[in-house]
Amino acid sequence: MSRAQLEVEDLAPEGACCATAKTSGSAEKAAESDGPAGIRDAVRRRYAAAALEAAGRSAGTTSCCGGAVSGAYDPAGTGQELFGAALYDRADHGAAPDAVGASLGCGVPTAVADLRPGEIVLDLGSGAGADVLIAARRVAPGGKAIGLDMTPEMLELARQNASTAGVDNVEFVEGYLEEIPLPDRSVDVVISNCVINLAADKRVVLREAARVLRPGGRVAVSDVIADPGMDAETRADLAAWTGCIAGALTEVEFREALSSAGFEDIEIVETHRVHSSAGAAVVRARRTGTVQPVS
Repeated sequence: MSRAQLEVEDLAPEGACCATAKTSGSAEKAAESDGPAGIRDAVRRRYAAAALEAAGRSAGTTSCCGGAVSGAYDPAGTGQELFGAALYDRADHGAAPDAVGASLGCGVPTAVADLRPGEIVLDLGSGAGADVLIAARRVAPGGKAIGLDMTPEMLELARQNASTAGVDNVEFVEGYLEEIPLPDRSVDVVISNCVINLAADKRVVLREAARVLRPGGRVAVSDVIADPGMDAETRADLAAWTGCIAGALTEVEFREALSSAGFEDIEIVETHRVHSSAGAAVVRARRTGTVQPVS
């Protein structure tokens, strides 16, 4: 076994990807027992492993929302890819092939963000950088795309992908979604691709998004939305949390969290099913002039 494989096995939490490996405690109990730091560490370890795999420094690993989970929920037998590179169109693949190929997301937020030249875009949980690089091309000239991620391995991979793609109006910063290291009212658009559901407290994340947006700014994210009746077994699966399922809000909860954070014109549209009790969706909203402080 190679050193890289050993490193990945050490990083990855026990169990398979998404809703396959069972652990004890509900999603709420997991957050209570481990705390936000415990949830955060489990997510970081899994996505660090995915970054190492994507960078070609390991083999035979599982890549979180992508890879092993694709086809795991496919009742019609269509073979539809549920996460990752297959969701992007050919032009996006050509613009940033390495980054798109490493995508673990459940959608393409840049396709619905209505990006315009000169805008400043922030991608929450930017991963390998696919959506940052696509956004950067669309806001040029004069605009900039910023990728925020808490995983050093992902940030390293994203910077390499940006260099390979020849995109220079980008910046990748290390930080947490709950503590965005940017000034108030400093960006025009916030995007995210299947990452908000991974946070222990989505309401804090959305209030932070509102804080850094200028009045009238907008969010356009792809995320997983849980069915109201998601079964207890799935909610009791920590691997399903790190795999984008168990921590997802319902549509009602997501709308309430957006509204309380200071967003209006909220739109949530399911795009495809990713689990028997959850679907991927496009979520869009606009920041009002008043934003609730983050407590």
